[in-house]
Amino acid sequence: MHSMNRIAAAILIAFSTAGAFAQPAAVPASAPAVAPAYDLEADVTRVMKAFDVPGIAIAVVKDGQVLEARGFGVRKLGAPDKVDGKTLFEIASNSKAFTAAALAMLVDEGKLAWDDPVTKHLPDFQMYDAYVTHEMTVRDLLTHRSGLGLGAGDLLWWPSTGFTTDEIIHKLRYIRPATSFRSSYAYDNLLYIVAGKIIASKSGKSWGETVRERILQPLGMTTTTTSLAENAGNPDVSSPHSKINGKISVVKPMPVPNAVGAVGINTNAEDIARWMNVLLAGGKIGVDANGKEARLFSAKQSRELWSAQTPMKIMEPKPTMAATKPNFSAYGLGFQLRDYQGKLLAMHGGALQGFYSRVLLVPEAKLGIAIFTNAESGGALSALQYRLLDQYLGAGSTDWIKIVADVEKEAHEKEQARLKKADTTRAAKSQPSLPLAQYDGDYEDQWYGTATIKHVGGKQVMSFSRTPDLTGELEHFQHDTFIVRWKERNFNADAYVTFALNPDGSIERMKMKAVSTETDFSYDFHDLSFVPVKKAAEAN
Repeated sequence: MHSMNRIAAAILIAFSTAGAFAQPAAVPASAPAVAPAYDLEADVTRVMKAFDVPGIAIAVVKDGQVLEARGFGVRKLGAPDKVDGKTLFEIASNSKAFTAAALAMLVDEGKLAWDDPVTKHLPDFQMYDAYVTHEMTVRDLLTHRSGLGLGAGDLLWWPSTGFTTDEIIHKLRYIRPATSFRSSYAYDNLLYIVAGKIIASKSGKSWGETVRERILQPLGMTTTTTSLAENAGNPDVSSPHSKINGKISVVKPMPVPNAVGAVGINTNAEDIARWMNVLLAGGKIGVDANGKEARLFSAKQSRELWSAQTPMKIMEPKPTMAATKPNFSAYGLGFQLRDYQGKLLAMHGGALQGFYSRVLLVPEAKLGIAIFTNAESGGALSALQYRLLDQYLGAGSTDWIKIVADVEKEAHEKEQARLKKADTTRAAKSQPSLPLAQYDGDYEDQWYGTATIKHVGGKQVMSFSRTPDLTGELEHFQHDTFIVRWKERNFNADAYVTFALNPDGSIERMKMKAVSTETDFSYDFHDLSFVPVKKAAEAN
């Protein structure tokens, strides 16, 4: 995940032998649960109602067997088509594990090492700081300890942009760090895009082609895709849903072909069950035609993926959620690591416009759980996460659905109260320092590029040059601060736009910040620092 609110050269020999491996058995559309008394459908139905989610897919594997691989609800609000075990969902940052696995395979083959400098494989790679450029390793790309701030640079790909993958990687050199190198955890996506580029450079094929040939085909994940374009012609695809003015609505998909190393996979319950079983088996697939053990990656690399690399801060939960507090929390390689009920949990979340997902693995119990939703509800994922973990680990029966719903409601009401206070306490009668027309013009940010403000049909409109959907009207808030209301209301990402003036009254700089703390962190407006284009050379 991308969090909730505030996203794989000489391997040709392996390509040619992949077909010799025995294919995994077909995953049944459904199978009896471990405890017949447990009514999964009742829990999922409650979650869909409590959190306003149209459709959910669930996969559960235990001891190498598939216990659940089915869907609930509908693929698209207002349409009759049901979610089933083959319905494709965008799983966003759960794609990071596939990128990590593809790199692990290259390590096994001696094509690279985890602690190789990135510049050994991508000579043009460059971070803002020369020391970081020199010291950044392949391992560092996956561990969220680069010094970049939370979600830094995500506006280069989120929402859909016109930047190429190579352009995004090039622009890393202009993004200022938030902390020193390797000093703390801060989730990022851009360095997984770099990791995807390394995979492509080593295979001589795109990230998507490499992942398909090296991972998806050997595992029998025949319906999983590595781009939205591949979904064309498949009717069993879920639609994305977002809240618009508090009401769940169908929204358009958000293609992200330039960020596939971080968020590129689309899959379903049946296919993710295969993936989880291989991960729980330490990379073992089965045996080939000659009776030799077939592996995706070695047991050594399996341990590497689930070894703590970067410590993560442990947050204090609400009293009703106390049982969920881990004793340790860290990030491995493509997986978050923590404990629950005394057992290691390797997990990840994913979020893209209209889709949230979570994959949970309990190695000691040989248990894997995947939850896909076609709505943006972290609460739905958490409620089902703890309900299913408790069920399959025999940890009693806590009504996590009610508990999480209550916690989420309280947090939302608190944020709404804060927003109301901000509105009522603003200097509503204040006026901008300049005539509105003087705020019009082009503004340049070093890493993003150009944003434009101009009058259109009597309205003052802001637009981002490389992000077609980031267009919205400006309304005055107070003094020299405005709010941009994006035309795409499902973004839920309206932002303050504040101008700083020079002593002569000209505009020196324009800064932005999301209005709501519930805005997804990938709208990293706060990292932008725009200067009027005519001042750009002077400012730099």
